[in-house]
Amino acid sequence: MADIRSPIPGTFYRRPSPEEPPFKAEGDTVAVGDVVGLVEVMKTFIEVKADAAGTVKRFAVENEEPVAAGAVIVELEG
Repeated sequence: MADIRSPIPGTFYRRPSPEEPPFKAEGDTVAVGDVVGLVEVMKTFIEVKADAAGTVKRFAVENEEPVAAGAVIVELEG
């Protein structure tokens, strides 16, 4: 099992914009380099990319929830 962690502190977003679907959902397959969300800090959005492949087991952080640098955002399995 691998985890995808936040690269910086900020606010986590699961969607590129409120009108668009989430980047990934529970049960989706993730490849290395896939974007799983965004972290916003001071109006700058940073992509959160997978550094391991697998299937999304769960999101440890909800949409628009504050996140610390290094905090687990997504748990992968497989």
